[in-house]
Amino acid sequence: MARKNELSKEEKIKREKARIKRALSDLDKNKLAVVSPLIDTVAFTAVSIEELQQQINENGYTVEYKNGENQFGTKQSDEVKTLLAMQKNLTAAIKTLADIAPASKSKKSRLQELRGE
Repeated sequence: MARKNELSKEEKIKREKARIKRALSDLDKNKLAVVSPLIDTVAFTAVSIEELQQQINENGYTVEYKNGENQFGTKQSDEVKTLLAMQKNLTAAIKTLADIAPASKSKKSRLQELRGE
């Protein structure tokens, strides 16, 4: 169970969704409705990657294996394999969201406003 100061996974996902939606606040409501499942996926993946990174820091990048009497060695841990796959998927999803997002409006300086630019 989560400690008092520690957020649960669901709470972290909820915060990440809110952060992403704030970044896409200028997006048309129809487009936002269409990409909503993608936002959910991005939030879940981002939080899961944090958890995997903690597991890798605790357990290491490799695990030892033994297949039979004489075949043994080390291999990449399952956590690392999962982390790499999730990072690849997250990158693709973020690129999709970034492509959909409208260009940010640059604020005019006070001088530019006075000059009528």
